[in-house]
Amino acid sequence: MGRVNAFAPNDPSADDRSDAHDPSPSSRLRSSGGDAIAAFMALRTPEGAALLDELRSYDPAQELATATRLRRTHPAALVSAALGQARLRQRAVAKFGAEDAYRMFFTPNGVEQATRTSVATHRARRFAEAGGVRAVADLCCGIGGDAIALARAGISVLAVDRDPLTAEVARANAAALGLDGLIEVRCADVADIDTSPYDAVFVDPARRGGRGRIFDPEAYSPPLSWATGAALAAPRAALKIAPGIPHEAIPAQAEAEWISDGGDVKEAVLWFGEGFAAGSYRATVLPAGATLWSGAPLPAPPVGPVGRYLYEPDGAVIRAHLVADIVARCDGRLVDETIAYITSDRPYESPYTSGYEITDHLPFNMKKLKALLRERKVGVLTVKKRGSAVEPEELRRRMKLQGPNSATVFLTRVAGAPTMLIGHPLTGPA
Repeated sequence: MGRVNAFAPNDPSADDRSDAHDPSPSSRLRSSGGDAIAAFMALRTPEGAALLDELRSYDPAQELATATRLRRTHPAALVSAALGQARLRQRAVAKFGAEDAYRMFFTPNGVEQATRTSVATHRARRFAEAGGVRAVADLCCGIGGDAIALARAGISVLAVDRDPLTAEVARANAAALGLDGLIEVRCADVADIDTSPYDAVFVDPARRGGRGRIFDPEAYSPPLSWATGAALAAPRAALKIAPGIPHEAIPAQAEAEWISDGGDVKEAVLWFGEGFAAGSYRATVLPAGATLWSGAPLPAPPVGPVGRYLYEPDGAVIRAHLVADIVARCDGRLVDETIAYITSDRPYESPYTSGYEITDHLPFNMKKLKALLRERKVGVLTVKKRGSAVEPEELRRRMKLQGPNSATVFLTRVAGAPTMLIGHPLTGPA
Protein backbone atom coordinates (compact mmCIF):
# COMPACT_ATOMS: atom_id res chain seq x y z
CA MET A 1 0.00 0.00 0.00
CA GLY A 2 2.63 2.52 1.05
CA ARG A 3 4.62 2.40 -2.16
CA VAL A 4 1.88 2.50 -4.75
CA ASN A 5 -0.52 5.01 -6.13
CA ALA A 6 -3.90 4.14 -4.66
CA PHE A 7 -5.41 4.25 -8.11
CA ALA A 8 -2.68 2.43 -10.04
CA PRO A 9 -2.37 -1.30 -10.85
CA ASN A 10 -1.13 -3.50 -8.04
CA ASP A 11 2.65 -3.51 -7.66
CA PRO A 12 3.76 -6.95 -6.39
CA SER A 13 6.90 -5.47 -4.90
CA ALA A 14 4.93 -3.32 -2.47
CA ASP A 15 3.37 -3.91 0.92
CA ASP A 16 0.39 -2.14 2.42
CA ARG A 17 2.45 -1.23 5.48
CA SER A 18 5.86 -1.23 3.85
CA ASP A 19 6.88 2.42 4.07
CA ALA A 20 6.40 2.76 7.78
CA HIS A 21 10.15 2.30 8.22
CA ASP A 22 11.46 2.47 4.66
CA PRO A 23 14.41 4.88 4.45
CA SER A 24 14.22 5.10 0.67
CA PRO A 25 13.18 8.64 -0.44
CA SER A 26 12.30 7.33 -3.91
CA SER A 27 9.68 4.98 -2.49
CA ARG A 28 8.04 7.87 -0.70
CA LEU A 29 8.05 9.96 -3.86
CA ARG A 30 6.38 7.17 -5.83
CA SER A 31 3.50 6.82 -3.40
CA SER A 32 3.01 10.26 -1.94
CA GLY A 33 3.03 12.46 -5.01
CA GLY A 34 0.61 15.33 -5.06
CA ASP A 35 -1.42 13.79 -7.87
CA ALA A 36 -2.13 10.61 -5.91
CA ILE A 37 -3.15 12.45 -2.76
CA ALA A 38 -5.21 14.96 -4.75
CA ALA A 39 -7.00 12.11 -6.52
CA PHE A 40 -7.72 10.45 -3.21
CA MET A 41 -8.96 13.64 -1.57
CA ALA A 42 -11.30 14.20 -4.54
CA LEU A 43 -13.07 10.98 -3.60
CA ARG A 44 -13.91 12.48 -0.22
CA THR A 45 -15.77 15.45 -1.71
CA PRO A 46 -19.57 15.29 -2.03
CA GLU A 47 -19.20 14.62 -5.76
CA GLY A 48 -16.67 11.84 -5.16
CA ALA A 49 -18.81 10.27 -2.43
CA ALA A 50 -21.88 10.31 -4.68
CA LEU A 51 -19.91 8.71 -7.47
CA LEU A 52 -18.70 5.93 -5.19
CA ASP A 53 -22.23 5.29 -4.00
CA GLU A 54 -23.36 5.00 -7.61
CA LEU A 55 -20.59 2.49 -8.34
CA ARG A 56 -21.26 0.24 -5.35
CA SER A 57 -22.75 -2.57 -7.42
CA TYR A 58 -21.19 -1.89 -10.79
CA ASP A 59 -19.96 -4.75 -12.98
CA PRO A 60 -16.18 -4.55 -13.65
CA ALA A 61 -16.80 -6.38 -16.94
CA GLN A 62 -18.72 -3.28 -18.07
CA GLU A 63 -16.07 -0.81 -16.93
CA LEU A 64 -15.44 0.77 -20.31
CA ALA A 65 -19.12 1.49 -20.89
CA THR A 66 -19.52 2.72 -17.30
CA ALA A 67 -16.49 5.02 -17.58
CA THR A 68 -17.71 6.45 -20.89
CA ARG A 69 -21.13 7.22 -19.42
CA LEU A 70 -19.78 8.80 -16.22
CA ARG A 71 -17.26 10.99 -18.03
CA ARG A 72 -20.12 12.85 -19.67
CA THR A 73 -20.99 14.39 -16.30
CA HIS A 74 -17.83 14.05 -14.17
CA PRO A 75 -14.13 14.88 -14.63
CA ALA A 76 -12.20 12.01 -16.22
CA ALA A 77 -9.64 11.88 -13.38
CA LEU A 78 -12.36 11.58 -10.75
CA VAL A 79 -14.12 8.84 -12.71
CA SER A 80 -10.86 6.90 -13.02
CA ALA A 81 -10.16 7.23 -9.29
CA ALA A 82 -13.70 6.24 -8.37
CA LEU A 83 -13.67 3.17 -10.61
CA GLY A 84 -10.37 2.05 -9.09
CA GLN A 85 -11.72 2.54 -5.58
CA ALA A 86 -14.95 0.70 -6.44
CA ARG A 87 -12.94 -2.32 -7.58
CA LEU A 88 -10.91 -2.28 -4.37
CA ARG A 89 -14.03 -2.07 -2.22
CA GLN A 90 -15.50 -5.10 -3.95
CA ARG A 91 -12.29 -7.04 -3.23
CA ALA A 92 -12.25 -5.83 0.38
CA VAL A 93 -15.67 -7.29 1.19
CA ALA A 94 -14.08 -10.71 1.82
CA LYS A 95 -11.86 -9.26 4.57
CA PHE A 96 -13.92 -6.44 6.02
CA GLY A 97 -17.53 -7.36 5.25
CA ALA A 98 -19.80 -5.35 2.99
CA GLU A 99 -20.97 -2.89 5.65
CA ASP A 100 -17.45 -1.64 6.39
CA ALA A 101 -15.83 -2.22 3.00
CA TYR A 102 -18.23 0.08 1.15
CA ARG A 103 -17.56 2.89 3.62
CA MET A 104 -13.78 2.49 3.77
CA PHE A 105 -10.99 3.48 1.39
CA PHE A 106 -8.25 1.21 0.09
CA THR A 107 -5.11 0.94 -1.97
CA PRO A 108 -4.27 -2.15 -4.03
CA ASN A 109 -1.83 -3.57 -1.52
CA GLY A 110 -3.94 -2.32 1.35
CA VAL A 111 -6.62 -4.80 0.32
CA GLU A 112 -4.06 -7.54 -0.24
CA GLN A 113 -2.04 -7.14 2.94
CA ALA A 114 -4.40 -5.72 5.58
CA THR A 115 -5.46 -7.95 8.46
CA ARG A 116 -8.96 -9.34 8.01
CA THR A 117 -11.50 -8.10 10.54
CA SER A 118 -11.95 -11.45 12.32
CA VAL A 119 -8.24 -11.74 13.10
CA ALA A 120 -7.82 -8.08 14.06
CA THR A 121 -10.84 -8.36 16.36
CA HIS A 122 -9.35 -11.42 18.07
CA ARG A 123 -6.08 -9.61 18.66
CA ALA A 124 -7.82 -6.48 19.94
CA ARG A 125 -9.84 -8.65 22.34
CA ARG A 126 -6.65 -10.15 23.76
CA PHE A 127 -5.30 -6.66 24.39
CA ALA A 128 -8.55 -5.61 26.07
CA GLU A 129 -8.68 -8.76 28.21
CA ALA A 130 -5.09 -8.26 29.37
CA GLY A 131 -6.38 -5.52 31.68
CA GLY A 132 -5.15 -1.96 31.95
CA VAL A 133 -4.74 -1.44 28.19
CA ARG A 134 -6.46 1.85 27.43
CA ALA A 135 -4.11 3.25 24.77
CA VAL A 136 -2.08 1.46 22.08
CA ALA A 137 0.58 2.75 19.70
CA ASP A 138 -0.05 0.99 16.35
CA LEU A 139 3.29 1.26 14.55
CA CYS A 140 3.20 0.61 10.77
CA CYS A 141 -0.59 1.04 10.78
CA GLY A 142 -1.21 0.70 7.02
CA ILE A 143 -4.81 1.45 6.03
CA GLY A 144 -5.88 1.15 9.66
CA GLY A 145 -7.49 -2.28 9.91
CA ASP A 146 -5.93 -3.10 13.28
CA ALA A 147 -6.47 0.41 14.62
CA ILE A 148 -10.18 0.07 13.78
CA ALA A 149 -10.46 -3.22 15.69
CA LEU A 150 -8.64 -1.76 18.70
CA ALA A 151 -10.88 1.31 18.74
CA ARG A 152 -13.99 -0.86 18.55
CA ALA A 153 -12.69 -2.69 21.62
CA GLY A 154 -12.74 0.66 23.45
CA ILE A 155 -9.00 1.33 23.17
CA SER A 156 -7.61 4.67 22.00
CA VAL A 157 -4.99 4.33 19.25
CA LEU A 158 -2.07 6.27 17.87
CA ALA A 159 -1.79 4.93 14.30
CA VAL A 160 1.57 5.64 12.65
CA ASP A 161 2.67 5.21 9.04
CA ARG A 162 5.51 6.91 7.21
CA ASP A 163 3.79 7.20 3.84
CA PRO A 164 1.63 10.35 3.48
CA LEU A 165 -0.97 8.74 1.21
CA THR A 166 -1.27 5.70 3.47
CA ALA A 167 -1.75 7.97 6.49
CA GLU A 168 -4.50 9.85 4.64
CA VAL A 169 -6.28 6.58 3.84
CA ALA A 170 -6.06 5.44 7.48
CA ARG A 171 -7.37 8.82 8.65
CA ALA A 172 -10.25 8.64 6.18
CA ASN A 173 -11.16 5.14 7.36
CA ALA A 174 -11.26 6.20 10.99
CA ALA A 175 -13.60 9.05 10.08
CA ALA A 176 -15.76 6.92 7.78
CA LEU A 177 -16.42 4.41 10.56
CA GLY A 178 -17.02 7.06 13.23
CA LEU A 179 -13.85 6.15 15.13
CA ASP A 180 -11.80 9.31 14.62
CA GLY A 181 -12.43 10.23 18.26
CA LEU A 182 -10.43 7.17 19.31
CA ILE A 183 -7.87 6.99 16.47
CA GLU A 184 -5.16 9.59 15.93
CA VAL A 185 -3.25 9.05 12.68
CA ARG A 186 0.27 10.40 12.44
CA CYS A 187 2.54 10.41 9.38
CA ALA A 188 5.99 9.68 10.80
CA ASP A 189 8.83 7.19 10.96
CA VAL A 190 8.00 4.66 13.67
CA ALA A 191 11.55 4.95 15.01
CA ASP A 192 10.79 8.56 15.96
CA ILE A 193 7.71 7.75 18.04
CA ASP A 194 7.87 7.96 21.83
CA THR A 195 5.70 5.04 22.96
CA SER A 196 6.17 5.63 26.70
CA PRO A 197 2.73 7.27 27.17
CA TYR A 198 0.98 4.14 25.84
CA ASP A 199 -0.11 1.02 27.70
CA ALA A 200 0.83 -1.26 24.80
CA VAL A 201 2.52 -1.31 21.41
CA PHE A 202 1.47 -3.16 18.27
CA VAL A 203 3.98 -3.54 15.41
CA ASP A 204 3.31 -5.01 11.97
CA PRO A 205 6.64 -4.90 10.11
CA ALA A 206 6.68 -5.00 6.31
CA ARG A 207 7.41 -8.49 5.01
CA ARG A 208 7.57 -7.70 1.31
CA GLY A 209 10.33 -5.96 -0.61
CA GLY A 210 11.45 -5.27 -4.15
CA ARG A 211 11.89 -9.00 -4.87
CA GLY A 212 8.70 -10.24 -3.24
CA ARG A 213 8.11 -11.78 0.17
CA ILE A 214 10.84 -11.52 2.80
CA PHE A 215 11.50 -14.66 4.82
CA ASP A 216 14.42 -13.43 6.95
CA PRO A 217 12.91 -11.66 10.00
CA GLU A 218 15.92 -9.35 10.15
CA ALA A 219 15.10 -8.17 6.62
CA TYR A 220 11.62 -7.01 7.71
CA SER A 221 11.06 -3.26 7.71
CA PRO A 222 11.60 -2.50 10.54
CA PRO A 223 13.72 -5.59 11.41
CA LEU A 224 12.38 -8.07 13.95
CA SER A 225 15.16 -7.12 16.35
CA TRP A 226 14.04 -3.45 16.29
CA ALA A 227 10.40 -4.44 16.70
CA THR A 228 11.31 -6.76 19.60
CA GLY A 229 13.19 -3.94 21.27
CA ALA A 230 10.17 -1.66 20.93
CA ALA A 231 7.97 -4.40 22.35
CA LEU A 232 10.19 -5.05 25.35
CA ALA A 233 10.25 -1.33 26.14
CA ALA A 234 6.44 -1.30 26.51
CA PRO A 235 4.35 -2.73 29.36
CA ARG A 236 2.63 -5.01 26.82
CA ALA A 237 3.12 -5.55 23.12
CA ALA A 238 2.22 -7.64 20.10
CA LEU A 239 4.28 -8.18 16.96
CA LYS A 240 2.60 -9.52 13.83
CA ILE A 241 4.94 -11.81 11.90
CA ALA A 242 4.80 -14.31 9.06
CA PRO A 243 3.37 -17.67 10.19
CA GLY A 244 6.35 -19.50 8.69
CA ILE A 245 8.81 -17.97 11.18
CA PRO A 246 11.25 -20.61 12.48
CA HIS A 247 10.66 -21.37 16.14
CA GLU A 248 14.32 -20.71 16.85
CA ALA A 249 13.85 -17.09 15.70
CA ILE A 250 11.16 -16.44 18.32
CA PRO A 251 12.48 -14.34 21.23
CA ALA A 252 12.53 -16.15 24.57
CA GLN A 253 10.47 -13.35 26.16
CA ALA A 254 7.53 -13.90 23.80
CA GLU A 255 4.36 -15.95 23.84
CA ALA A 256 3.90 -17.15 20.24
CA GLU A 257 0.41 -17.49 18.77
CA TRP A 258 -0.58 -18.81 15.35
CA ILE A 259 -4.04 -17.83 14.08
CA SER A 260 -6.09 -19.53 11.39
CA ASP A 261 -9.41 -18.38 9.97
CA GLY A 262 -11.68 -20.65 7.99
CA GLY A 263 -8.95 -23.29 7.85
CA ASP A 264 -6.22 -20.99 6.49
CA VAL A 265 -3.30 -19.86 8.66
CA LYS A 266 -3.31 -16.07 8.49
CA GLU A 267 -0.52 -14.92 10.75
CA ALA A 268 1.58 -15.40 13.84
CA VAL A 269 1.72 -12.95 16.74
CA LEU A 270 4.40 -12.55 19.38
CA TRP A 271 2.98 -11.30 22.69
CA PHE A 272 5.13 -9.61 25.33
CA GLY A 273 4.59 -8.36 28.85
CA GLU A 274 2.17 -8.77 31.71
CA GLY A 275 -0.61 -11.27 31.06
CA PHE A 276 1.27 -13.23 28.39
CA ALA A 277 3.29 -16.38 29.08
CA ALA A 278 6.86 -16.13 27.79
CA GLY A 279 8.08 -19.27 26.06
CA SER A 280 4.59 -20.67 25.48
CA TYR A 281 2.89 -21.69 22.22
CA ARG A 282 -0.71 -21.11 21.21
CA ALA A 283 -2.89 -22.08 18.24
CA THR A 284 -6.13 -20.14 17.76
CA VAL A 285 -8.80 -21.34 15.35
CA LEU A 286 -11.33 -18.83 14.03
CA PRO A 287 -14.25 -18.38 13.71
CA ALA A 288 -14.68 -20.94 16.53
CA GLY A 289 -12.41 -18.89 18.79
CA ALA A 290 -10.89 -22.08 20.20
CA THR A 291 -7.34 -21.94 21.53
CA LEU A 292 -4.85 -24.75 22.12
CA TRP A 293 -1.97 -23.86 24.44
CA SER A 294 1.25 -25.34 25.77
CA GLY A 295 3.67 -23.80 28.21
CA ALA A 296 6.68 -25.48 26.60
CA PRO A 297 7.65 -27.45 23.47
CA LEU A 298 5.96 -30.86 23.35
CA PRO A 299 7.76 -34.19 22.88
CA ALA A 300 7.55 -35.97 19.54
CA PRO A 301 4.28 -37.95 19.25
CA PRO A 302 4.28 -41.71 18.67
CA VAL A 303 4.05 -43.26 15.20
CA GLY A 304 1.98 -46.32 14.37
CA PRO A 305 -0.25 -48.17 11.93
CA VAL A 306 -3.25 -46.58 10.23
CA GLY A 307 -6.44 -47.08 12.21
CA ARG A 308 -10.07 -46.59 11.35
CA TYR A 309 -9.96 -42.80 11.61
CA LEU A 310 -7.68 -40.09 10.22
CA TYR A 311 -7.43 -36.58 11.63
CA GLU A 312 -6.03 -33.58 9.79
CA PRO A 313 -4.87 -30.90 12.27
CA ASP A 314 -5.61 -27.25 11.56
CA GLY A 315 -2.64 -25.41 10.10
CA ALA A 316 -2.28 -23.22 13.20
CA VAL A 317 -1.87 -26.35 15.32
CA ILE A 318 0.85 -27.61 12.98
CA ARG A 319 2.68 -24.26 12.89
CA ALA A 320 2.57 -24.04 16.69
CA HIS A 321 4.07 -27.56 16.96
CA LEU A 322 1.08 -28.72 19.00
CA VAL A 323 0.19 -31.81 16.97
CA ALA A 324 1.31 -34.01 19.88
CA ASP A 325 -1.45 -32.47 22.00
CA ILE A 326 -4.09 -33.65 19.50
CA VAL A 327 -2.45 -37.08 19.32
CA ALA A 328 -2.82 -37.43 23.08
CA ARG A 329 -6.42 -36.18 23.09
CA CYS A 330 -7.60 -38.74 20.53
CA ASP A 331 -5.45 -41.64 21.78
CA GLY A 332 -3.76 -41.62 18.40
CA ARG A 333 -0.43 -41.69 16.63
CA LEU A 334 1.14 -40.26 13.49
CA VAL A 335 1.01 -42.28 10.27
CA ASP A 336 4.62 -41.21 9.60
CA GLU A 337 7.11 -39.33 11.75
CA THR A 338 7.43 -36.57 9.12
CA ILE A 339 3.71 -36.21 8.25
CA ALA A 340 1.09 -34.30 10.28
CA TYR A 341 -1.70 -36.82 9.74
CA ILE A 342 -3.02 -38.41 12.94
CA THR A 343 -4.70 -41.81 13.03
CA SER A 344 -6.78 -43.34 15.80
CA ASP A 345 -9.09 -46.27 16.44
CA ARG A 346 -11.86 -44.14 17.91
CA PRO A 347 -13.93 -41.18 16.67
CA TYR A 348 -12.86 -37.77 17.93
CA GLU A 349 -14.43 -34.35 17.37
CA SER A 350 -12.54 -31.10 17.85
CA PRO A 351 -12.38 -27.59 16.39
CA TYR A 352 -8.66 -28.22 15.86
CA THR A 353 -9.05 -31.09 13.38
CA SER A 354 -11.01 -32.38 10.42
CA GLY A 355 -11.89 -36.05 10.81
CA TYR A 356 -12.31 -38.85 8.27
CA GLU A 357 -13.28 -42.50 8.40
CA ILE A 358 -10.80 -44.56 6.37
CA THR A 359 -12.19 -47.39 4.24
CA ASP A 360 -9.10 -48.32 2.21
CA HIS A 361 -5.36 -48.31 2.84
CA LEU A 362 -3.38 -49.05 -0.35
CA PRO A 363 0.16 -48.61 -1.69
CA PHE A 364 0.28 -45.73 -4.13
CA ASN A 365 -0.91 -46.96 -7.54
CA MET A 366 -2.87 -44.83 -10.00
CA LYS A 367 -4.41 -47.79 -11.85
CA LYS A 368 -5.66 -49.41 -8.66
CA LEU A 369 -7.12 -46.10 -7.48
CA LYS A 370 -8.89 -45.57 -10.81
CA ALA A 371 -10.38 -49.07 -10.71
CA LEU A 372 -11.55 -48.65 -7.11
CA LEU A 373 -13.23 -45.31 -7.84
CA ARG A 374 -14.91 -46.70 -10.95
CA GLU A 375 -16.21 -49.69 -8.98
CA ARG A 376 -17.67 -47.39 -6.32
CA LYS A 377 -19.12 -44.95 -8.90
CA VAL A 378 -17.26 -41.95 -7.50
CA GLY A 379 -17.94 -38.79 -9.47
CA VAL A 380 -16.66 -36.26 -6.92
CA LEU A 381 -13.17 -36.80 -5.50
CA THR A 382 -11.50 -34.62 -2.87
CA VAL A 383 -7.72 -34.97 -3.04
CA LYS A 384 -5.57 -34.12 -0.04
CA LYS A 385 -1.83 -34.61 0.12
CA ARG A 386 1.16 -34.35 2.42
CA GLY A 387 4.48 -35.80 1.44
CA SER A 388 3.41 -36.48 -2.16
CA ALA A 389 4.49 -34.79 -5.40
CA VAL A 390 1.27 -35.69 -7.25
CA GLU A 391 -0.83 -32.69 -8.24
CA PRO A 392 -4.51 -33.05 -7.23
CA GLU A 393 -5.89 -31.65 -10.49
CA GLU A 394 -3.75 -34.00 -12.57
CA LEU A 395 -4.88 -36.98 -10.48
CA ARG A 396 -8.54 -36.05 -10.86
CA ARG A 397 -8.10 -35.68 -14.62
CA ARG A 398 -6.54 -39.13 -14.93
CA MET A 399 -9.26 -40.79 -12.84
CA LYS A 400 -12.00 -39.88 -15.38
CA LEU A 401 -14.55 -39.73 -12.60
CA GLN A 402 -18.15 -40.76 -13.17
CA GLY A 403 -20.99 -41.57 -10.82
CA PRO A 404 -23.19 -40.16 -8.04
CA ASN A 405 -20.89 -40.88 -5.09
CA SER A 406 -18.06 -38.93 -3.48
CA ALA A 407 -14.83 -39.87 -1.71
CA THR A 408 -11.68 -38.38 -0.22
CA VAL A 409 -8.22 -39.69 -1.05
CA PHE A 410 -5.11 -38.84 0.97
CA LEU A 411 -1.82 -39.07 -0.90
CA THR A 412 0.84 -39.38 1.74
CA ARG A 413 3.52 -41.56 3.29
CA VAL A 414 2.87 -44.25 5.88
CA ALA A 415 6.00 -45.50 7.61
CA GLY A 416 7.99 -43.93 4.78
CA ALA A 417 6.12 -45.65 1.94
CA PRO A 418 3.97 -43.75 -0.65
CA THR A 419 0.39 -44.56 0.28
CA MET A 420 -3.24 -43.89 -0.66
CA LEU A 421 -5.84 -43.63 2.11
CA ILE A 422 -9.45 -43.49 0.92
CA GLY A 423 -12.39 -42.51 3.07
CA HIS A 424 -15.04 -39.91 3.77
CA PRO A 425 -15.46 -37.00 6.22
CA LEU A 426 -16.98 -37.48 9.64
CA THR A 427 -19.84 -35.20 10.63
CA GLY A 428 -17.41 -32.35 11.26
CA PRO A 429 -15.65 -30.60 14.14
CA ALA A 430 -17.59 -29.79 17.30
